[in-house]
Amino acid sequence: MKSPPGNQLQPAEVPPVQNLLPGTPDAGDPAHGSGPAPSGQAATAAPPDEAAAIADDPVLSVSPDEVAASQSKAIRRVCVPAASFSLVFVLGVALFPHQFNDVVTAVQDSVVRSIGWYYVLLTSAFVAFCAYVGLSRWGDVRLGRDDEEPAYSTRSWFAMLFAAGMGIGLVFWGVAEPLNHLVSPPPGMDTSTPAAAASEAMSTTFLHWGFHAWGVYVVVGLAIALSVHRKGRPISIRWALEPLLGDRVKGALGDVIDAVAVISTVFGVASSLGLGAMQIGSGAAFLGLIPSGGNIVFLLLTVIVVAGMALLSAVSGLDRGIKILSNTNLVLAALLVAFVFAAGPSLFIAREFVADLGAYLQDFVSLSFRTFAYEGPEGEAWISSWTTFYWGWWIAWSPFVGIFIARISRGRTVREFVIGVLLVPTLIGVLWFSVLGGSAIYRQLFGPADLVRPDGTVDTNSALFALVETMPAAPVIAGLFILLIIIFFVTSADSGAFVMAMLSTGGEQDPPVWSRSFWAIGSGAIAAVLLWSGWNRGSLDEGLATIQTVTIVVAAPFSVIMVMLCVSIGRTLHWEHQRRLRQEARLFRQELHDDVVESVLADPATGTLNVIVPRQRRGSRLRVPFGRRAHGAPGSGPHSERFSGQHDGQ
Repeated sequence: MKSPPGNQLQPAEVPPVQNLLPGTPDAGDPAHGSGPAPSGQAATAAPPDEAAAIADDPVLSVSPDEVAASQSKAIRRVCVPAASFSLVFVLGVALFPHQFNDVVTAVQDSVVRSIGWYYVLLTSAFVAFCAYVGLSRWGDVRLGRDDEEPAYSTRSWFAMLFAAGMGIGLVFWGVAEPLNHLVSPPPGMDTSTPAAAASEAMSTTFLHWGFHAWGVYVVVGLAIALSVHRKGRPISIRWALEPLLGDRVKGALGDVIDAVAVISTVFGVASSLGLGAMQIGSGAAFLGLIPSGGNIVFLLLTVIVVAGMALLSAVSGLDRGIKILSNTNLVLAALLVAFVFAAGPSLFIAREFVADLGAYLQDFVSLSFRTFAYEGPEGEAWISSWTTFYWGWWIAWSPFVGIFIARISRGRTVREFVIGVLLVPTLIGVLWFSVLGGSAIYRQLFGPADLVRPDGTVDTNSALFALVETMPAAPVIAGLFILLIIIFFVTSADSGAFVMAMLSTGGEQDPPVWSRSFWAIGSGAIAAVLLWSGWNRGSLDEGLATIQTVTIVVAAPFSVIMVMLCVSIGRTLHWEHQRRLRQEARLFRQELHDDVVESVLADPATGTLNVIVPRQRRGSRLRVPFGRRAHGAPGSGPHSERFSGQHDGQ
């Protein structure tokens, strides 16, 4: 989560942001209608043979001055409303926790259980849309100039997609989710044997972390990539909707769209920070640093410290240090999963990986549309706690992750973008869960350890450390996992603050320090009050339920914007395809004209013109008789006004 839950998007990890903006040689290249030059500079005129294509492309109607004006207004028309909403939420929950809990309970009983079918249908539609876009003729469109090479090699690009696929979410749920589905399977599923229950548990986990999650990210990322790399617009959700909304993105509607994206992102980041804090607390309890059962003071202090580190990065420019931490963490994650594989039932994990991946692909369609309509209240409760939460979580995180994958994909074709973003992180997630979750399931089914509570439930917060306890050098491995979570925690807070500051200032590539600082503190504050609210409801498990409920509800408005983004993508790619057809037609006409001028030969013996026609079957010759008559009777000379023709040998 990428995890929605915890990406490390850093300004230093991708090409300098300036290279993605209007005014750079690439972004402003008129050869593909790229967009405006920077304020104060004259835009380069499009070549004559491009004039027709540009003239009928409504996306290209915004001037550089209008873009700059939109960015200047965004602070008061986007940042202020989004910040005010976040501040009111924090104060309301902190001052009236019991009343907020009543609201959460009511929302869980009504809205959350009622919205599950919508999220299921929507995310499945996103996957189908991505497949069509990637495999159709639209997939040939390049995210940049038509002749532009990718900004990164394929190997580097895959490595950065791997980074996008890692985060707090994978660490938090790596053991906990498969175990939960094993002991509390989805209603109505085949659990007649332990093997069937285990396979169902892994398939359900893959569903939540596979193509659907990344299909959501592809929609947002592709819309932003087309807007930025193809049209030279600022990195902002509103400009990604310009093909659909036109000039309305410059006004109040555009402000609302960006504000909703900021609010969705801040709550998505806050939910990951809350999960990270809970798992750090469980790890500290495992090491004997705090009492078992959770300590709310410790958790709040954890959130405060991490938010403070993100704030320090924002005000001191320690982006290089954060980048080093991010890269180090990826290596640490790879080493830890390799250790778990080596120290566990390696042969079982390898066989289980292949078998469960096949089961996921085989049952993909039925899993995608599973709503448990015939399972009654039990089915409603299960889907709202799991599938609906995940789909809301991915949607809430999509502006954040979408911007990351868009920025690293300049020069890729749409087909490369869709296939790469869907496949690489999905395979990473499947491998991660196969190793950690598979190890836990093996120990639960075949011993030697029992990772489930006496009452038959799973302690979600500490499940990872229960598995680690069965391994060699358990305290050291537990400490390394805690370090992994802490670094993900810091990089998520810092990079999340950067993205929110950028979105709330209209796509400003170097957002002001005060904006980054505010959102670093704001996301931490929201995570803290959600944990506090859950603690007031009785336990840290209630804190997780509160985070899930708020995430699902906050993501709903942005899900509507994502539907609009799909329409916008379709319109943009249709225009690009039509533009390519016009270019090919103009090129063909020019080639035909040149060949006719150079290749026309008069044959006095037959009274015909022999014209070599380009792009016909090799050796084909157009025979054009002289004369005025419609049926091509021979005429009197080379000045005939009317002729007809036929192809020899065709």
